Amino acid sequence: MLEIISTRLPGNPKTRRRPQVPNATAPDQIFQRALANNEILLPKCDDCGAFHFFPRVLCPHCHGAAISWERASGTGRVHTTTVVRQKPERGGDYNVCVIELDEGVRMMSRVEGIAPADVVIDMPVTAFVGEAEGAPAVLFKPVEG
Repeated sequence: MLEIISTRLPGNPKTRRRPQVPNATAPDQIFQRALANNEILLPKCDDCGAFHFFPRVLCPHCHGAAISWERASGTGRVHTTTVVRQKPERGGDYNVCVIELDEGVRMMSRVEGIAPADVVIDMPVTAFVGEAEGAPAVLFKPVEG
């Protein structure tokens, strides 16, 4: 089971809950509802079998419209990373990463629990549902061991 961890986006002392997007697509709503229930689901094309991310109505690989949702493995590796430098009074440094999940999709996120400069390319990570800017978000932490 995934854990809910409340974190504030570094450097933003005025973090507050994001307003609901009135024109969010059905796939976005499915993804956000799953996160609110502490689940990470990924869209998968029933026609070609490929996962994709970000959620959308048509498969970006074959343009099929038959999309189902599967629970993500939650494991992956850091594909790219950068450190955003900020003054300590603005929250200090933090990392922004692109994570490649074992399902083959990539998502932009953060690796929590270690110093931003210690996040390296190809580092194995595991996903959890945390909070960013007051809303549920997929965040990552290093795999122990």
